[in-house]
Amino acid sequence: MARNVEVGALGEELAVGHLVERGMVVLARNWRCRYGELDVIAERAGTVVFVEVKTRTGRAFGTPAEAVTFAKQARIRRLAGLWLREQERGWVRVRFDVVAVVLAPGCRPDVTHLEAVF
Repeated sequence: MARNVEVGALGEELAVGHLVERGMVVLARNWRCRYGELDVIAERAGTVVFVEVKTRTGRAFGTPAEAVTFAKQARIRRLAGLWLREQERGWVRVRFDVVAVVLAPGCRPDVTHLEAVF
C-alpha cells in the first residue's frame, strides 16, 4: 500500500507542475470533506478547474484516465459543488479535467492532460 501512496503522490506532484507550467493557479490540493476528496482545484482565465489525477506504473490494465468511471465523475461533480458553496464563489465557469500520469520503470514520466473531459 505504501508504494501505491508514493506513486500517487509523485504523480500528483508531476500533474501540479504540468498545470502550473500551463498558466494555471492552484487553489487547493487534496481537498476533503466527509463525501470524498478532490485532487487538485485550479483556476485559469476565470474558470475553476477540478482536476482528477490518476497515476499508474504501466498501461497493462488500460490508461490511467480510463479509471475515471462515470461513478467517479458524478462524485467529483458533487464534491465540486460542495467546494464552490464552501468558498462562496457564486456562479463561476467550471471545467473538469483529468491528468493521467504513467511512471513506467526505466522510462521518463508520461503526463497527459485531458481538458473538459466530463
